Amino acid sequence: MISPNRQGIVVWLTSLKYARQLRRFGHVQYVSKKMKYVVFYCDQSKVPELVDKLSSFHFVTDVKPSMRPFINTEYEGAKPDKAKEYDYKLGI
Repeated sequence: MISPNRQGIVVWLTSLKYARQLRRFGHVQYVSKKMKYVVFYCDQSKVPELVDKLSSFHFVTDVKPSMRPFINTEYEGAKPDKAKEYDYKLGI
């Protein structure tokens, strides 16, 4: 079962042969062969400890947690575009 409070972590590696080792820390979502990074998800409560732990590995060059859970996605007072509103009324 997927936890509702999960957060993404991006880990840049020196070599992709270590990408499989990251599976024990969370759910690996994407591995970039060209840019040598791994995107995986884990519980939001474990993120600070995982960032410290992953940074200590010799094969990790950089670790960045995702800020998406902290960004407000509900916009108040957004003005609709008049041209699109007119097109919707015409049925285009």
